[in-house]
Amino acid sequence: MAKYTPMIEQYLSIKAEAQDAFLFFRLGDFYEMFFEDAILASKELEITLTGREGGAEERIPMCGIPYHSAENYIHRLIEKGYKVAICEQVEDPSVAKGIVRREIIRVITPGTAMDSKTLGEPLNNYMVCLTILNGMLGFAASDISTGELYVTSFPYSQERLLDEMNIYAPSEVIGDAELMDIVQQEYMQWGKPVLRTPWTKIDDALVVRQFGDAAWSRLEDVRRRAVSRIVAYFSETQKRSLGQLTQIRSYEPEHYLILDPFTRRNLELVETVRERAKKGTLLWLLDETETSMGARLLRRWIDKPLMQRTAIESRLEAVDKLFHQFIVREEIRTQLKEIYDLERLVSRVAFGNANGRDMIALRTSLQQIPALQTLCVESPSVTLRDLASDLDACSDVLAWIDQAVMDEPPISLRDGGLIKSGYDAHLDQLREANVNGKRWIADLERRERESTGIKTLKIGFNKVFGYYIEVTKSHIGSLPEGRYERKQTLANAERYITPELKEKESLILEAEEKMVDLEYSLFVQLRDRIAEQITRLQKLAEKVAEIDVYQSLATVSAKHRFVKPVLTDGDDLVVKSGRHPVVEAVMNGGSFIANDTKLRRDEEQILLITGPNMAGKSTYMRQVALICIMAQIGCFVPAEQAEIPMIDRIFTRIGAADDLIGGQSTFMVEMMDIQVMTEKATPRSLVIIDELGRGTSTSEGMSIAQAVIEFVHDRIGCKALVSTHFHELAHLEESLQGLRNYCMAVQENGNDVTFLRKLIPGAASTSYGIYCARLAGLPDLIIDRAYTLLQGFEYTESNHQMVVREAAVGQATEDVTGDVGQTASVPDATTQKAVEEPKGVVQLSIFDEEEVPLSKPIKKQDAKAERVIANLQAADIMNMTPLQAIQLLNELKQQLKG
Repeated sequence: MAKYTPMIEQYLSIKAEAQDAFLFFRLGDFYEMFFEDAILASKELEITLTGREGGAEERIPMCGIPYHSAENYIHRLIEKGYKVAICEQVEDPSVAKGIVRREIIRVITPGTAMDSKTLGEPLNNYMVCLTILNGMLGFAASDISTGELYVTSFPYSQERLLDEMNIYAPSEVIGDAELMDIVQQEYMQWGKPVLRTPWTKIDDALVVRQFGDAAWSRLEDVRRRAVSRIVAYFSETQKRSLGQLTQIRSYEPEHYLILDPFTRRNLELVETVRERAKKGTLLWLLDETETSMGARLLRRWIDKPLMQRTAIESRLEAVDKLFHQFIVREEIRTQLKEIYDLERLVSRVAFGNANGRDMIALRTSLQQIPALQTLCVESPSVTLRDLASDLDACSDVLAWIDQAVMDEPPISLRDGGLIKSGYDAHLDQLREANVNGKRWIADLERRERESTGIKTLKIGFNKVFGYYIEVTKSHIGSLPEGRYERKQTLANAERYITPELKEKESLILEAEEKMVDLEYSLFVQLRDRIAEQITRLQKLAEKVAEIDVYQSLATVSAKHRFVKPVLTDGDDLVVKSGRHPVVEAVMNGGSFIANDTKLRRDEEQILLITGPNMAGKSTYMRQVALICIMAQIGCFVPAEQAEIPMIDRIFTRIGAADDLIGGQSTFMVEMMDIQVMTEKATPRSLVIIDELGRGTSTSEGMSIAQAVIEFVHDRIGCKALVSTHFHELAHLEESLQGLRNYCMAVQENGNDVTFLRKLIPGAASTSYGIYCARLAGLPDLIIDRAYTLLQGFEYTESNHQMVVREAAVGQATEDVTGDVGQTASVPDATTQKAVEEPKGVVQLSIFDEEEVPLSKPIKKQDAKAERVIANLQAADIMNMTPLQAIQLLNELKQQLKG
């Protein structure tokens, strides 16, 4: 076994404590990495891999980064989903015997990052803990950078787990190993690396000390386990006080409108489908917040719309008053602009890593609170007045910072210049001694120049020799003998010291060193003092964030002409002239076509929407869902009038893509979503399905579509919007009492088609697929050929339908007479002539064999022919591509041949 040097042995022993992390091992001004860490880090960070002697025969792989720029490298590793363990010297090298003692002082992980570069100010950075106990799933989510800790529980199901995970989009997940496997399968949906760590350690005593007996006793067992695990993980990795965690926020999932991951994605609530960007989302539209904490709160409101009508109406009341009070709203925005991220500032104070500039940011923020409070107290809004009535401005904290901290402090706490004069008497004495000493040095330089006559003589300082007198070599002969002691020789000068200078130097340097240490000590005392007020500061931050969200929603509502919705406990959803808020906002000067929506139980419970592609069906259905969500977060809605019931879940099936990784087709993905809807939807839900039944054969797709619609109508009884290209489903209006046919209006002018984007009663007659293909830029040759084929298919389809109708008449006659051998009626010569193929249309022969005459008499015993006719009747010829039509003909021929 190789014998390593004491330093490498120390490294290996510490590395054993952090085997799943990069170990940043402090050596002088560098963090060094060795062995496998060095090899992987050099690749991930694109830094040079080198080596060093470590006592073994072969050189040890090594790479390093400067201590002062470590934050950037740590950020890059955390972004890629790694952990970084920071190992520092924990004793003074000057008094150490042998190797300086080192310890891991903190493990930085994606879920415990505290630096602003990694976090992104307007975003939360959640860690989630998952655990199962007696069939219940305990779910805890915490953002250590803001001090938030949420916990809930529900009967375990994978779908419900993923619904809740999607709300928080964590960067790190810990908990039961089997649940980590589920997360691993699904994490790619979140669009960023998610670190997964099996973790079972708990520390109930720590939780009780942190939050108190009362908060602990209110939790159920499974919630206690989740909280205990996440707090234990924080404690073990951060190795310091968790003072920013002051409150356990326990909640019930059913108190919020539930949105599954597909619905969130399809409605583009917080990120777009294609680019996963904020621009173009509902969040992007509604975010006129002025503070980072307000932006985070707005996102949480969008992620978790309320179900309690009273709470929603309280929010709407504040938005309504600010909507109509432009001056008050703008004054509030002005005050908010000067408020920094209070949540993260106070968390850094409690965590012990706030610097002087953080204190000045906190001071500046607190200075805005009295004026903001006055604006809210004097506003006409009851909600705002209640918020401001018990708002604690923390004026004592403001005074502490104002008295102690310099207006422009340095970033480092070890550079001095932190504490104001007059704050501490001893510090003032040291500063006076330091200033007098430097003044004495300047006087000494002047006296020495006068006594020696050397005008270029100067007194300098460096960390190696301290203060010195420097004389150029051409003037060395002018120095008096015996008084100057040579200290250093340069190329063109000599440096000297005198006993008088050395004596003063020790006094000056002692004063400077003591000043820096004392300033650091005074700053830490101030920081600890403020940390004791963390609960007050966090409550203040919450209220400021809420005020910010109210003004943001009011600002957006006024800008885009939104109206206050009327909330009801009934079932009717009625919107007059509703608009898609985001599409309308991004239109370049265009006018958005508004549409009404009426979904009433037993009258118009389900809207079956037909119409061409690009006519606006999907936009319309999305806007209905967004209007409901906006109302339930407490925002005005894009409409002239809106009556909104309390909706418990929204299901959307808009667009689909193959799940290549999961090995599932578009159709299978759609069917799985429909399955979840049939299982979870209630009469208070809203179901939105776009092009139901696509992805399989026309007959099967249409059959599934009708069966799903009937199930929603008869069994669930919820509100639903269903679009389809199966125009044959229009007949359901006759058999389903709560279903109504609607279509998107189209205006035809010769070969030109104009999509009016207007929803009107009735069913569409065609899908205008070839016209859409022309708009997409397909070559004219393809378009012309498609029209030719379409005419032939339409002729064939009408011929088939007539034959089927006459066959049905013959069947009816047979049923009456009971003659099994009776054949169906055959069209007479006049009818035959009427359905002949139009002149000018050439129907190409696909096969060499003789075609089976479609008008041939069909015997009842001929099951093959009946099956072919049934398939022809169900075929949606108008929406087939030429290739699909050819395939259909081939299938029919094979069926006839047997």
